[in-house]
Amino acid sequence: MSEKPNLIVDLTFSFSLKIIAFTEILESKKKFNMANQLFRSGTSIGANVSEAQGAESKNDFKHKCKIAYKEAGETEYWLKLCKFAENYPFEQDMLDDIQSIIRILGKIIATTNN
Repeated sequence: MSEKPNLIVDLTFSFSLKIIAFTEILESKKKFNMANQLFRSGTSIGANVSEAQGAESKNDFKHKCKIAYKEAGETEYWLKLCKFAENYPFEQDMLDDIQSIIRILGKIIATTNN
């Protein structure tokens, strides 16, 4: 089965894998609440983008992308908390990745409005 490359699908899937690894680090440091929040919001982005690929209509596609956008914003928030909270691990590349994902999703949503 050959699938056409899809930038946002690929980016969000890769990001979900990074989230899984990072939340395991948080759990190893007994930061369970943060790990849970990040795992849920961070993996939800890719799940919603993936679901949008099979949308029933343009409005359904846009709605699923908006959910992914909101989850990406929440994930950015949790990552920033890790950056500034004492004794929390932090990976700048993950923050850079989520900010890129937010920009791309924003453009997809804006384009879908036209």
